[in-house]
Amino acid sequence: MRGAAIEGQEPLWRFARGRGLSRRRFLALLLAGGAAAVLAACGDAIPERTVEEVPMSPLVYKDATPFIDHGHAGLEARLEQLSGPITPIEQFFVRNNSRSANVDIEGWQLRVEGDAIDRPMALRFEEILRLPQRTMTSYLECAGNHRVMFDLLQGRPAMGTQWGRGAVGNASWTGVALSDVLTLAGVRDDAVSVLLVGLDRGSPEGGFRRAMPIEKAMHPDTLLAHRMNGESLPRDHGFPLRAIAPGWVGASQIKWLGRIVVSATTQWTRNNTTSYVLTGEGYESEGQAPGRVVTEQTIKSALALPWPARLGGSQHRLAGFAHSPHGDVASVEWSEDQGFTWRRAEIEGTQVEYGWAQFAIDWRASAGEYTIMTRATDIHGNTQPESVPFNDKGYLFNQPLPHPISVI
Repeated sequence: MRGAAIEGQEPLWRFARGRGLSRRRFLALLLAGGAAAVLAACGDAIPERTVEEVPMSPLVYKDATPFIDHGHAGLEARLEQLSGPITPIEQFFVRNNSRSANVDIEGWQLRVEGDAIDRPMALRFEEILRLPQRTMTSYLECAGNHRVMFDLLQGRPAMGTQWGRGAVGNASWTGVALSDVLTLAGVRDDAVSVLLVGLDRGSPEGGFRRAMPIEKAMHPDTLLAHRMNGESLPRDHGFPLRAIAPGWVGASQIKWLGRIVVSATTQWTRNNTTSYVLTGEGYESEGQAPGRVVTEQTIKSALALPWPARLGGSQHRLAGFAHSPHGDVASVEWSEDQGFTWRRAEIEGTQVEYGWAQFAIDWRASAGEYTIMTRATDIHGNTQPESVPFNDKGYLFNQPLPHPISVI
């Protein structure tokens, strides 16, 4: 019977064997969770450093030990090490397009200019601090979080750093509303586009830059933050000032902010034409972009366990995180039979502002191989889809993840 099982799944068996799975483990996973569980377990063989590095000075200032190190692309958090609603700075993921900038605060200014501004200006740091301040909780997530799942679950690798589930974190941010800064500079009624430019070297055009529509820029909860979790913004996270745009992909939340350009026409740069755009079969062009420009994130959930996980004993309380750009998470469900039946997980605590929700599952299991899937639904009825269309650069993957678990 076991020989027949492998014979019927020969391409999958060859793939799994090439990723280091034994025949016994392949069969156990296949019986427990089907092909999805096998593909998920192939993550065992994914090297933690997923990009080739050219010898260079360290990318970041923080200790890389707690993270999955992706070399010059950044540091991925290990969800199993996160326990509270707020992600500690020392465990908050880092996604960089170049080395973290070291900005001299004494000479730093924020320039605000453009053809849709009446009063171009340059604000010093102390002037930023004199504007109305607010503190807000918001999760922040890379557009490519879960990218490796296109390969593991669909068998189609996407371009880019093969992020797992940890290019996300939840923090408290303190700063000023971007709308207050734009109003101070005399933003005009014909303003259409707001370009944020960093002081790093993350783009051929200069600093890493990305535009957002005036509606998002003028939203009262789009912040220019100078504090994170009550501390001065760390260098790796954008000191002295960065954008926080709740619910939008991390690429829109520019670090080491140095310039804002407000225009009466849509602004196009590398990061909304050749990067951060959904391209491939079925994606139509948008403006100067060859596909659909990525702005909002997607609803997601994930277990706070190693991938794959090994657990001892029989009674388990499994924790996890869920978040949606559209509103609070209303429910999280879980399945151990490939999604044929679903049960409610427990939502723990209160979801604050744009933060994530924590959930827990009470699960009893004897020794063996299992696969648990989770899916979240928000208060507006948005839920994780059964499948996600492939795009070339692997953005916005959010189908339910079959998490392989060995109980020993």
